[in-house]
Amino acid sequence: MSLLALLLFTVSCFAQADSVVTKKDRKKRDVLLQTSMGDIVIRLSDSTPLHRDNFLKLVKTRFYDSVLFHRVIQNFMIQGGDPDSKTAPSGKLLGNGGPTYRVPAEFRTTLFHKKGVIAAARDNNPEKASSGSQFYLTQGKVFTEAGLDSVETYRLKRKIPAAQREVYKTLGGVPHLDQNYTVFGEVVKGLEVIDKIAAVPTSKAADRDRPIENVVIVKAKLIKRKKHK
Repeated sequence: MSLLALLLFTVSCFAQADSVVTKKDRKKRDVLLQTSMGDIVIRLSDSTPLHRDNFLKLVKTRFYDSVLFHRVIQNFMIQGGDPDSKTAPSGKLLGNGGPTYRVPAEFRTTLFHKKGVIAAARDNNPEKASSGSQFYLTQGKVFTEAGLDSVETYRLKRKIPAAQREVYKTLGGVPHLDQNYTVFGEVVKGLEVIDKIAAVPTSKAADRDRPIENVVIVKAKLIKRKKHK
């Protein structure tokens, strides 16, 4: 085998190894997003294994490094994961990039859109399958009883469980998205960073809701899981 062939084989082996999600990745690792506005630590849910493993695979292969938060709406959410955003010039509309595959929906009644969850973005497909890479972190707002009643009546067409209502009345969130977009984890450190990003000035032009100054995921990586208060 020539030196060049050996080098290519070695690189290929490393690339394949990086894309394999192991039991250790699933059980003992969290995801650190090092952003241009601070660090966010995410713990993925084992009850959504398809989304968990897909996200872990993308992190391990450095898919999210240099990706922007391209859609930011205060009191709602911050969205990223479009690979086209890595090289996008100022003013370019983003949100259509990503892998060619979708991830099947994994709705769980125990996972809801309280402040600080990570959920999968998607297009308007009947199966409500998720984008292969785009995700959002919820900020939302704190609701009153009357506000939650309105969401139940006009948006969800069903009752919100009592325990979840209490969370929406204290911590806050985005209840009208429940069971429509897959929640697959939550932020265990860095909620204040979500608030900082959500507050940045955004475009009102064709690239609506894109931050005027780029907010970058500098690096995403797996870190050893720690206990968080």
